[in-house]
Amino acid sequence: MSPARGSTLQALEAIRRAPTLLAGLDLFDALQEAARTDGPAAADPLAHAMASDDALTAIAAVHAAAQVGAATAETLVLPLLDSPQPHLREHAAWALGSAPHLPDAVPALTAMAAADNFTGTLAEATLEAWGLLPGADQDPHRAGPAVEDHRHQRGGLTVAQLYLHADIDGTLSHAGQGDTGGIATLLVHLGDALLAEGTVGRVLTLSRGRPGRTHLPDDLADPGHHYASVPLPGPVRHASDAWPLRLAARDGLREILRAAGRVDVLHLRMADVGSWAAAEVARELGIPTVLTLAPDPHALIAARDAAGTLTRQNFGTADHAEHLVFRFRLLRSLAAQAAHLVVFPRPDLARDLRELLHVDPDDAHRVSVVPEGIDLAPLERAAREVPGAMRGEAVPNDTASALADLDALLAQLPPERRDLPLAITVGRLHRVKGMATLVEAWSSDPELADRCNLLVVGGDLHRPSDDEADQLAQIDAAVPRPDGPARGLLLAGHRPNGVVAVWLAAVRLGRPGLAAPAGIYVSASLKEEFGIAILEAMASGLVVVAPREGGPATYVEHGVTGVLTETGSREALGAALSSALTMASAPDAADRADQARALVTERFSIQTMASALAAIYQEVSHDSARHQP
Repeated sequence: MSPARGSTLQALEAIRRAPTLLAGLDLFDALQEAARTDGPAAADPLAHAMASDDALTAIAAVHAAAQVGAATAETLVLPLLDSPQPHLREHAAWALGSAPHLPDAVPALTAMAAADNFTGTLAEATLEAWGLLPGADQDPHRAGPAVEDHRHQRGGLTVAQLYLHADIDGTLSHAGQGDTGGIATLLVHLGDALLAEGTVGRVLTLSRGRPGRTHLPDDLADPGHHYASVPLPGPVRHASDAWPLRLAARDGLREILRAAGRVDVLHLRMADVGSWAAAEVARELGIPTVLTLAPDPHALIAARDAAGTLTRQNFGTADHAEHLVFRFRLLRSLAAQAAHLVVFPRPDLARDLRELLHVDPDDAHRVSVVPEGIDLAPLERAAREVPGAMRGEAVPNDTASALADLDALLAQLPPERRDLPLAITVGRLHRVKGMATLVEAWSSDPELADRCNLLVVGGDLHRPSDDEADQLAQIDAAVPRPDGPARGLLLAGHRPNGVVAVWLAAVRLGRPGLAAPAGIYVSASLKEEFGIAILEAMASGLVVVAPREGGPATYVEHGVTGVLTETGSREALGAALSSALTMASAPDAADRADQARALVTERFSIQTMASALAAIYQEVSHDSARHQP
């Protein structure tokens, strides 16, 4: 039912009085509908709202004004392209995409689009919506010659999976470097497991590539796991800064997916520029999508709102820095387009789905809970071979090499520290992973630093990205790099997944004359939707320290298999490390290790995940085929 005339005022008042910021965001659509219904009469209340210090309501009014009609958009929204408030400029550039073509706006939007930033990306999208984007390929069918449908030349479904912000290859040679973190490991192992499951005959794992031609494997049409890279211009950008790559990503993804022939399902995993571009291509090519749905930025907004650090008055500044409204809307759009939604287990999952995402958790045809899984084979192999190496038995070269590399690192420790266990952490050197916080917590507590050495695995130590350089600077401020080994801190840089599996086993068992047994694993992440590295550590029998919020709380049994803590607090994190070290050396440590391994084996193997997803892909493919003409 459409709102009654005069309802723009009521809709604005509802946003102003919304009990939370998320509730206010949920009312944007109602305001836009009310403004369209009221027509020009909506202009005055919208103009008043746009001038208020309530940034959330002002942003909502900008988007509503753009939809009233050309005259209102020209009067109210066009002038905001020159606003001294960056968030209003940005939202005006975005909102005009839903307005009629305004010739007077084109010069300002064109200048914005040349700026190569997020605001420019929104301006670019508006120019494209008006059919005015210079040099853009307005005909998606010109992206390359269509190829024959390979469905009848192979067995099983074809599934495409995407993570644009990593260099992904079958050997995981870039793991832990830049943005190539746990999701890259997951996609490699998952693709292989899907093929082994039998329902899927071909997997296309798509990631970023260097400028130039799109990399298409010669055997792309054949069954198997294929890796294709999307050529992206300029230097490598991190996910938060990659929005200007939308057009290049879209063109590259279109070329790959068309060259692949029939693609039955495209799995998207986050509200980023890659998913934005891929969703557009999927609509063009008629490919159904599956979306892994996480409450991001919803949970972030809700938490900061509840804490009082994100308010209506500072919302504009935060939104301009973090694109909160855009990501909120993009995730909603991706979810609406998806044929099926996949969610991770998390505490209060049903409540979060209903309250944060407005998704019915009981709709089994639409929503499935699928835990992430890990490849147990390299961990089980390491569990066999590392003890054998300690007994002097011959082991394969790769295991021997991994142990030799670890021993070379440990040999940098002074003799008096070589009888201490290791606390190991593995991941990207990024603020959200909390590596610097971990080093600060460990080094600032003399008693804790005297109980263990700290091994940090991840990042490019020689050519760090901006994010890595920032973390390294904070680490150096706590423990200067030259002093690290003498004080018990070892920075190993990124290592392949197979090497990490060997090192995890060695942390638990110790290294003769270099490290004591009963080491622990630490995840200091500010957030983990699930936590691949934590599961790998548990499968290795290590006691883990993990964030209390998010997915780990659904499988780490506090005080038994690990310690859940507030990882944003140095004091809480340090106390958690101390507790974990005590648990790891307790008389019942072997029982804890067996319990952790059994849990991961039974519930979180990559094969279990692949089976669940394969059933979803098959259902989505069948539904799509039924609805095709």
